[in-house]
Amino acid sequence: MTDRQVGLACAFAVLLIWAGFLLASRLAAKQDFTPWDVAALRYAGAFLTAVPVCLWRGWPRLPIRRALGLAATAGIGFPIAAYAGLGFAPAAHGAVLLPGLLPFLAAALWWWAFGERWTRARWLSLGLVGLGIGLLASDSFGDHPGAWRGDLLFVAGCASWAAYMGLICRWGVPPLDATLAIALLCAPIFLPVWWLLLPSRMEAAGLGPVLFQLAYQGAIALVLAGLLFTVATVKLGGPTTTAITSVVPVLVALAAWPLLGEALGLAGLLGVALVTLGMVVGVGRLR
Repeated sequence: MTDRQVGLACAFAVLLIWAGFLLASRLAAKQDFTPWDVAALRYAGAFLTAVPVCLWRGWPRLPIRRALGLAATAGIGFPIAAYAGLGFAPAAHGAVLLPGLLPFLAAALWWWAFGERWTRARWLSLGLVGLGIGLLASDSFGDHPGAWRGDLLFVAGCASWAAYMGLICRWGVPPLDATLAIALLCAPIFLPVWWLLLPSRMEAAGLGPVLFQLAYQGAIALVLAGLLFTVATVKLGGPTTTAITSVVPVLVALAAWPLLGEALGLAGLLGVALVTLGMVVGVGRLR
């Protein structure tokens, strides 16, 4: 496979995993978990996944300052903001603001940090995505008073992930080293704080939901998706990768309708079509 094909395959896989991440996180918010419980399960699951990989492959070869920078942005900043936000706002909001804003932040970051110009195709792609995101927002944002608190947290989480993308490209961090460093560092930093200081309702959640969140949030959403996203960013660049993941709001909005009872109206359906078209235009510029 060429670098382009590898990058596209990884980006589309991340698209599916991120959609599941938002739905699983919103489901956890409706169950007995606190946001801190979900974060604890994410870090514990990722740590348990990373240790055997390190024993087989070796520990990540990364200076501690850089490892901490990656852990602070993608490891802690992004998921904590997402989990806390989903406690105030529905899944559709998280889907719109987390991956929906990312193409714009990535394009601006790549222009500022790496001098990558905005072509006409990129302007068109971002315009379509922006219009579609606006329609999705207008379809669902007015029905949830108080959700603005979650929306602000989603914007902060999106900015944290964009910073991570810039760091891995600026530093040239190998994808597996970046992923393992995040998985190994976050658990010993967060879990003692959660255990000693943060509210928890995990005992009331039941074993099945706990094991599901442990596996999905940790092994899949952090380790697997983190590795795939980093590979895609290295192979395709941040703007193209985020053009693909901008379709996450489409998948989440469509799936949240039957699964979580969060309905989608006419404006939302039109937004779905426009975001998808914007992604196609953004990916088409690779030809």
